[in-house]
Amino acid sequence: MFSWIFIIGFLLIPNLVGAYSSLECYFKIKEDFHHEGDVVIGVFFPLHIFYTGNKLPHEYLLNYFKDFHIQYNFRNYKFLLALVFAVEEINKNPLLLPNISLGFDFYNVPYNDIQILMNAAIWLTGLSKPFSNYNCKKENKVAAVITGTSWTTSAHIGTLLHLYKFPQITFGPFDPILNDLGQFPSVYQMAPKDTFLSHAIVSLMVHFHWTWVGLLLPDDHRGTNILSDLREKMKMNNVCLAFVEMIPSTWTSFSNKLWKNLGKLQESQANVIIIYGDTDSLQGLMRNLGQQYLTQKVWVMNSRWDTTNHGDYFMIDSFHGSLIFEHHHEEMIEFTKFIRRINPYNYPEDNYLPKLWFLFFKCQFSEVDCQLLEICQPNASLEFLPKHIFNTAMSEESYNMYKAVYAVAHSLHEMSLQQVQLQSPANGKTMDFFPWQLHYFLKKFIVEHNMDLDWKQTSDDEYDILNFWNFPKGLGLKVKVGTFSPNTPKHQQLSLHEQMITWPEIFSEIPPSVCSERCGPGFRKSALEGKAICCYDCTPCPENEISNETDADQCVKCPENHFANREHNHCLQKAVSFLAHEDALGIILTSLALCFSTLPVVILGVFVKYKDTPIVKANNRALSYILLIALTISFLCSLLFIGRPNTITCILQQTTFGGVFTVVLATVLAKAITVVIAFRVTFPGRVVRWLIVSRAPNFVIPTFSLIQFVLCGIWLGISPPFIEQDAHAEYGHIIIVCNKGSATAFHCVLGYLCSLALGSYIMAFLSRNLPDTFNEAKFLSFSMLVFFCVWVTFLPVYHSTKGKVMLAMEVFSILASSAAILGFIFAPKCYIILLKPDKNSLHYMRERNNSRRNKPLKI
Repeated sequence: MFSWIFIIGFLLIPNLVGAYSSLECYFKIKEDFHHEGDVVIGVFFPLHIFYTGNKLPHEYLLNYFKDFHIQYNFRNYKFLLALVFAVEEINKNPLLLPNISLGFDFYNVPYNDIQILMNAAIWLTGLSKPFSNYNCKKENKVAAVITGTSWTTSAHIGTLLHLYKFPQITFGPFDPILNDLGQFPSVYQMAPKDTFLSHAIVSLMVHFHWTWVGLLLPDDHRGTNILSDLREKMKMNNVCLAFVEMIPSTWTSFSNKLWKNLGKLQESQANVIIIYGDTDSLQGLMRNLGQQYLTQKVWVMNSRWDTTNHGDYFMIDSFHGSLIFEHHHEEMIEFTKFIRRINPYNYPEDNYLPKLWFLFFKCQFSEVDCQLLEICQPNASLEFLPKHIFNTAMSEESYNMYKAVYAVAHSLHEMSLQQVQLQSPANGKTMDFFPWQLHYFLKKFIVEHNMDLDWKQTSDDEYDILNFWNFPKGLGLKVKVGTFSPNTPKHQQLSLHEQMITWPEIFSEIPPSVCSERCGPGFRKSALEGKAICCYDCTPCPENEISNETDADQCVKCPENHFANREHNHCLQKAVSFLAHEDALGIILTSLALCFSTLPVVILGVFVKYKDTPIVKANNRALSYILLIALTISFLCSLLFIGRPNTITCILQQTTFGGVFTVVLATVLAKAITVVIAFRVTFPGRVVRWLIVSRAPNFVIPTFSLIQFVLCGIWLGISPPFIEQDAHAEYGHIIIVCNKGSATAFHCVLGYLCSLALGSYIMAFLSRNLPDTFNEAKFLSFSMLVFFCVWVTFLPVYHSTKGKVMLAMEVFSILASSAAILGFIFAPKCYIILLKPDKNSLHYMRERNNSRRNKPLKI
């Protein structure tokens, strides 16, 4: 899409008379353009450049050179067509400036700063060699001046015209300097501000996850302003600048500074490069990039620095896949139709159309009047030209030109209505005013309409995103692929049709532009010391933390009832877990508890059946019954620890366990005391005889049990057990357990049980060597020894495990200690009762006692 056309070296030879005549007419046609009207607008902007190389005199034409060059900017010529189109619309509108025709005077503005004011002075004075304060023009009413396209052109002309109070409207890019009323009080800007351009560009970077980008800017105040704005927005969104190059406008200075760095630009990790500026401010960059085949980058640019404005064919490939931000404006179908029908024959006053037909359609000039021959392609039209040379659609700056003309027309209309109300015009058609009088109406119109025309309401903040396509090969198209609307909710501001975007040929998908590879889910970014925030390492998320997005700054901790999966990218719901009856461990423990609980019942039945036998009587029949019943309950109380716990079971678990085991141990202690009293005291005193007669050992059980019940009551009163969810004991599970409440109370209860066991063991140990037939002290001591070992071992194991294992350990300890008491105390008796009944008789006992009567008692 290149619209710079060079006509270089028209070297003529004597026998080419036709070509000679055509070229002579080509140079004789005037370069200005005038459209007559009752009120005239002065228009100044660059359209072409005359320049020579070595200034070699031409062989046949005087005052011409062999190396004479004309450089046309056909993109700017469309501004002129927008001017003509707007003036025609206004003159045909009976409701706008009725009975008054609008005209214009167009003058080319050279790109050379020294010559910018020349044509403006000629227009002011009417003299080819202007003199200050002289006016030799015919009488016509000049309303205002329209200038563009660069701020320097508007600033130079504005300084001159302000001396005469001419209203000046510029249609070029908005510039904050021209908005300074102190320097340019007569200048009005039609272009909207680029207030949200930085926001729009950074939003595009964020959308495609481009965090490492390059930046090329003009080396002037606009480049400084946009750099500051971009840096602020990028910092907020964690986008970093790989490099920043401030580009001077001149070719030479650019070459000296950056020419050698273009290779580095190509090799940079930044696959995305932002270009901000316009044709005038980035001439050096434009010409140098035209000689580089940079096809491995994605260019993001504003519409003022357009690929259609550059004169190197290879740049079409270089900019294929570029993304362009353009202020949104309404499509002007009528303007496209106007361009299709325009030609040198129906617009003879246009001095540029004959040259276009000469250049592109090979039309010849007449030798007599230098007019195009009518036989030349009557159906030729500008719409047949390639898009990269001339695009018939209205561009952003063309639309600003269109608005500028209408702003002047509406201001003139308002002023004419005021004049009609105050006094009748001098004649019925023309207006009588001075240019400075238009300021009030022009300022009022622009402020009221916010630089938008009321019949074409648009949003200056909205941007169209265009994608540059280089197909058909060598032609190039700009296709709208999205929009940016800052006035919508944040997540809806950027709208893109990604399937329509064409990327540079080297990329098969969305190109990456990052300093470091992105961190996937399950990882977080870890900053590298001394480097930009976009350069980082990826660190896995710690235990029970996740990151479910790419390039997460921090990992997020899962809620208490969730856990992180192995990849640390999702929080999963924890399964509720407890020592259930259905679990394998629960089934085993439940079965053991039920089986063991039947044994005391069976033994109790045996003892009841053989209650009158010597062995049952000799071992305190009542205490044996109490012990067997207590052991049955102790086996069954272990079932309270199995199944889903609730408040009642949590309270019953420890209190029942503590109370029942207190009864068991107190009973064993009572048995041991009975044996000691009966067999250890050879010569009982009064107190011992009272203990035997009064059956004092029977009070051991209620006394010691009462102490335990008091402890349990205090425990329940101060800090009772409660249901607790342990989310950390087992990975992926929430263990529902009963919290003991007061750990001190729990250990006091357990310590009291161990004290009873220790006391019972000591009492039984003292009577271990008494006659076996009547003495169960040895078995009592063994049972207490096992009980004591089980619960002493239980404490460290209990505190080193968690969850169901801890609960199972307590159940196992209850079953093991109860089984030990049952086995050591009652297994020998059952063996004699059931298998050795001959030993369970009075005759056997008398014979055994007689054989031991002569043996001394060991104390």
